[in-house]
Amino acid sequence: MSCRRGTTFAQGVGGTRAHSGYQHEALLYSGDSQFLDGIVGFVRDGLELGQPCLVAVPRPRLAGLADALGSDARDVQLVDMTDLGDNPARIIPAWREFLDRQGPHGTPVRGVGEPIWSGRADAELAECALHEALLNVAVGPDEPLWLRCPYDVARLGDGALQGARQSHPAVIEGGSRRTSQAYGGADLVDELFAASLPDPPSEHLCREFASGDLVDLRRQVGSYARAAGLAPMRTDDLVLAVAELSTNSLRHGADHGVLRIWRTDEHLVCEVRDDGHIGDPMIGRRAPGTDHEGGRGVWIANQLCDLVQVRSSDQGTVVRVLVRFGPTTVGPTTDSLG
Repeated sequence: MSCRRGTTFAQGVGGTRAHSGYQHEALLYSGDSQFLDGIVGFVRDGLELGQPCLVAVPRPRLAGLADALGSDARDVQLVDMTDLGDNPARIIPAWREFLDRQGPHGTPVRGVGEPIWSGRADAELAECALHEALLNVAVGPDEPLWLRCPYDVARLGDGALQGARQSHPAVIEGGSRRTSQAYGGADLVDELFAASLPDPPSEHLCREFASGDLVDLRRQVGSYARAAGLAPMRTDDLVLAVAELSTNSLRHGADHGVLRIWRTDEHLVCEVRDDGHIGDPMIGRRAPGTDHEGGRGVWIANQLCDLVQVRSSDQGTVVRVLVRFGPTTVGPTTDSLG
């Protein structure tokens, strides 16, 4: 896998120069003032150059950003990241759609995306880290997207901030923009995609399945979910997702697999494991075409579930899906953002 990164960096933090290739940078900020300093000028410069702008940040940030932009806010697509990025695997398709919407002429566009905020669960943070790394291979080096990703240094842990430096070719900190010496490129993608997931709790359902077991597998997942108290519609979503993933295992994992189910305080968790190997870490993040089925099952799981974790190596593949017991999260509060 080759390392894809932007061509040349435009000068300055504001970015008044037009860009012709992909640029992916992290903005390390502390508090509202630094956040607005790093975003408002960047967006306005893009608008002055006629560049479409999409800003996806947590809901409590949107109102302050709209106020700071004033009348310019009408020309910016403002998106609540707590909705879009609740499942981080849905973010890249949104950037892909935004970029492709500009048509064959390759109009330069700007984006702001903040998928990581204080209070996200460990599993969510792990998927956000993978998402940020995948952004370096999801967009080609000649595609004219300039993407700035804010990180709140006052509220995020050291692991998230180190991850920002590893997954972004450039970092803006203290008003200065520098090349990140920790940038891992495609090697970081490979490392994260092959990493092990935390072990399930000691008390969990575990069963092997093979061809001919899918009907019984669906029944067992549904029965477990209902007994655990999962809402009927969410149970149907989970059963369909597990059926798609199990079918994938039978097709690509030597005609057998292993299903595990357990519950946490917030989620019902299902895991499908097999001996196959997935060579494309972008699986489930590209809408499947009508001419092939590759990645269809993981794509469907991402649309149905609150979180999907895919890990694959020479040792096999595991896909873990999580569905919440309660209502969909409303994201961080204003207090949690500072």
